[in-house]
Amino acid sequence: MSMQKPSHEVEGIVRRAQRQDCVEAQIWGKVSKQFCSIEGPKNTVASIILKWKKLGTTKTLPRAGRPAKLSNRGRMALVREVTKNLMVSLTELQSSSVEMGEPSRRTTISAALHQSGIYGRVARRKPLLSKRNVTARLELAKRNLNDSQTMRNKHVSSLMKPRLNSLAPMPRITSGGNLAPSLR
Repeated sequence: MSMQKPSHEVEGIVRRAQRQDCVEAQIWGKVSKQFCSIEGPKNTVASIILKWKKLGTTKTLPRAGRPAKLSNRGRMALVREVTKNLMVSLTELQSSSVEMGEPSRRTTISAALHQSGIYGRVARRKPLLSKRNVTARLELAKRNLNDSQTMRNKHVSSLMKPRLNSLAPMPRITSGGNLAPSLR
C-alpha cells in the first residue's frame, strides 16, 4: 500500500505555487491576472501581491488572537458615521453595519469604536447664545478690535488666573490637625 498525501496538503502546495506565480508575474512587471494561474477574482491576486510587498512572503503566517469580526473598512465606516453625528445609537449603527454587509452585535460595534478612541458619545456643550449674550460679545469684540496682540494676551491671561475671594475666612488648623472650633 503506497503512502499518499492527504488532499488538503496537495491543495495547499498548489495554492502556494499559484501564489508564487503571482509574485513572479509582479516582479517581471507583467499583468498579474493574465499570467497568474489562479482562476478567481482580481482581488485575490491583488491581495496576494499586497501581502508579498508588505511582508516579503506569501506564506500564511502564525498570529496571536482571535480574528476581528469587523474589517478595517467596516470599522472606519462606523467611525465616519459617529463623527458626523455623535448622538447616533448603537442600534442604528448596527443596522448600518448590516447594510454594509458586515452584521455585528452592539458590543462588537462599541468595542470597535473604543479601539478607534471614541468613548463617551454625548452631545457637545454649546455656549449660551441668547440675544443679550450675542450683543454683549459683539460689543466686546468691536471695542477690542484695535488692541495690540500684547493687550489681547493680557486680557486672556487675566481671564485664566484663578481669583481668590479675599472675604472668605482662611481655615485655621490647630496642632492636632483639626479645624479650629470657631470654623466648624
